Amino acid sequence: MAKQRDDSVKTCDVEGCDKPVERSISAKKVEQAGLEMEESRGKVHLCKEHYKEYKRLSKADRKLEALGR
Repeated sequence: MAKQRDDSVKTCDVEGCDKPVERSISAKKVEQAGLEMEESRGKVHLCKEHYKEYKRLSKADRKLEALGR
């Protein structure tokens, strides 16, 4: 689960990041992309910058997955 700041805004689950959450992604997919997470079960919450990094790192995998449909 995303860590909470004092004002109860969910924050990014990437180690050392405390920016607000933009998206939630499967923890398994985020780990395969290579991002370092604090917790990795179920869904992972990512800020805008880390979501963009996830998309860049997983582009080839997502393309292959789409071709397999």
